Amino acid sequence: MLVFWLAVWQLVAAAVGQQIVLASPVEVVGRLAELVRTAAFWTTAGHSLLRIGAGFAIGALVAVCLAAVAAGVPLVAALLAPLISTVRATPVVSFIILVILVTGTGRLALVISALMVVPVVYTNTLEGIAHRDTALLEMATVYRVPRLRRVRAIDVPAVLPFVVAGCETGVGLAWKSGIAAEVIGLPTGSIGERMYQAKIFLSTPDLFAWTLVVVALSVAFERLVRLALTAAQRRWGGAA
Repeated sequence: MLVFWLAVWQLVAAAVGQQIVLASPVEVVGRLAELVRTAAFWTTAGHSLLRIGAGFAIGALVAVCLAAVAAGVPLVAALLAPLISTVRATPVVSFIILVILVTGTGRLALVISALMVVPVVYTNTLEGIAHRDTALLEMATVYRVPRLRRVRAIDVPAVLPFVVAGCETGVGLAWKSGIAAEVIGLPTGSIGERMYQAKIFLSTPDLFAWTLVVVALSVAFERLVRLALTAAQRRWGGAA
């Protein structure tokens, strides 16, 4: 299927006949091959990966902690509900502009990625907590099972699949919002800055090449997160 769509892309590019409008796959791959030979390419890719990856990790951790507190304290859950709904409904560009005004562009991708991850992981974690086996919880109470042991044996195995589902969705949101933040905020040494420069200089091959880099990094990061979460499920899912 990939070969088919590459062929379609090549044919359409040949029919258009203007690189500035649509670069062909051959031109994009050629430009990408030139970029990967430079140290600046790896520095740029590394910076964006670090910022967005850190944003995802921070957002997921904050969301899980907030959900744990909200599940035990109804007042916290009530206070957080409108805030989470607002973050979910507000266009990401609004947050990007606000963050630029408050903190500048240095940590822009990190903050925006974290912010977009929080609602998804928070909601999923709360749902997982609500779906714990009540019979097991009652048994743990009757037999006075220590809290730490109960958390390890009952709570974590029940909630973890919901956290995993939220994180899998959050990875994609983190990358989409993080790159969008870089394109708008133009932090120095970012992929978003390179993509914007490609637009300014009408370099379509560069734009497509950096887009392929984003897709590749996003897929690789998603698989890494999935492997880590799968390992966690294997370890904690069998806890007893």
